[in-house]
Amino acid sequence: ADLAAYQAVERKPVENSYRGYTLYSMAPPSSGGITLSIMLNILEGYNLEKMGHNSADYIHVVTEAMRRAYADRAEHLGDPDFNPDLPLEKLLDKSYAEALRRTISMEKTSVSDPASFDWGEESEETTHFSVVDKDGNAVSNTYTLEYSYGSRIVLNGAGFLLNNEMGDFNPWPGHTDSTGLIGTQPNLVQPDKRMLSSMTPSILAKDGKTIMLIGTPGGRTIINTVLQCILNVVDFDMNIFEAVNAPRFHHQWLPDVTRIEKWGTTNDSVEKLEARGHHIRWRRAQGQAMGIYIDPESNLRTGGCDPRSADGAAVGY
Repeated sequence: ADLAAYQAVERKPVENSYRGYTLYSMAPPSSGGITLSIMLNILEGYNLEKMGHNSADYIHVVTEAMRRAYADRAEHLGDPDFNPDLPLEKLLDKSYAEALRRTISMEKTSVSDPASFDWGEESEETTHFSVVDKDGNAVSNTYTLEYSYGSRIVLNGAGFLLNNEMGDFNPWPGHTDSTGLIGTQPNLVQPDKRMLSSMTPSILAKDGKTIMLIGTPGGRTIINTVLQCILNVVDFDMNIFEAVNAPRFHHQWLPDVTRIEKWGTTNDSVEKLEARGHHIRWRRAQGQAMGIYIDPESNLRTGGCDPRSADGAAVGY
């Protein structure tokens, strides 16, 4: 009955700007577009190029932006059909990002309050593809069954697997922060409700022309992987392969840990970050980003396949 009553919903993408580029990304019930936009709005106030890619200062301010955006993700985001009070305009407002930016100190890290929100586990087994055809039509698509093969049940007569996305709902109703407010109310389980996800298929445009398509699997790391790929192109002038190949890091509010890929920065930078209060952990590969860059002058399309992917490819026709 649930499947028979299910209807796909077409939603307007999240639209935001960053350093003269226009971003189009996924709207709720995915948290990707809004969370990505909050981080970009915060970081727009810094000269990231001057800091240096994956330097201590760069990792510090990007981590602090991640921390604040993921806190907003936990507090506000869920299925918009069940969340009419979603403060979308506020979250995307540049003045809101400016207020968040003023709370960031370059001398020490903020602290994520473990009483505020709690997290379930989100699988990293997701698929993304980016496609541009000869006429310039562009598709950035991320989809998932949650874990590999979903629930491992094939629907008789239909030939597709049922997912096990229920794990993306908040399983701890009533978990509150120090002020008594329910931090994760928008994503509690309800009948007919769509669960929150982190999928962040994105398109970047400038002067009305599509410039970049990007997306990745990776559970809650998805948003931060897409963020860093965009920063790599816009702020550090990397080509698309360099952008998806460059080392990455991740912070998601809780747990209060910054996880950096093993080759992601220098030991000196780690020491400086730890001196500011960051809890650093090394991790293996983060994400498998798949991107396309379209040169605005020559219209040349370049595909970037993340070398972290065992079965991805960049192909032309």
